[in-house]
Amino acid sequence: MTIVISDKYPKIARAQFSAIRNEIRHIAKVHRLGKVEESLKWGEPSFSVKGGSPIRIDWKDKTPELFNVYFHCQTRLIDTFKEVYPNSFTYQGNRALSLPLTKSIYDTPLNQCLLIAMTYHKVKHLPLLGAQPT
Repeated sequence: MTIVISDKYPKIARAQFSAIRNEIRHIAKVHRLGKVEESLKWGEPSFSVKGGSPIRIDWKDKTPELFNVYFHCQTRLIDTFKEVYPNSFTYQGNRALSLPLTKSIYDTPLNQCLLIAMTYHKVKHLPLLGAQPT
């Protein structure tokens, strides 16, 4: 299933959505992680690969300047990202990181966060989940 980008998103948010979706697909292909499954979870686009932890993305009216990337709250993902990339994102508890709509995802370590989530069950035993500070 391919998720249709909602018209509820402003144009800049749709562009961010597309960039993140494309990065997830690219990571899966380059690292041979298998097919990316797309679905809706809690009304938000969700992406997962076998052996990984699901990733959800969304834009919210209440924080229109930000785009959010959600991770499973019972993993060490967000805590690790906070430690390794403390100034790269705004964090929402242990479940999400946010980035400004106007910032390119390629100017952040988001691709590393996505890769770690997509390989979570292989790296969950490693210190800092195998993350390398930038």
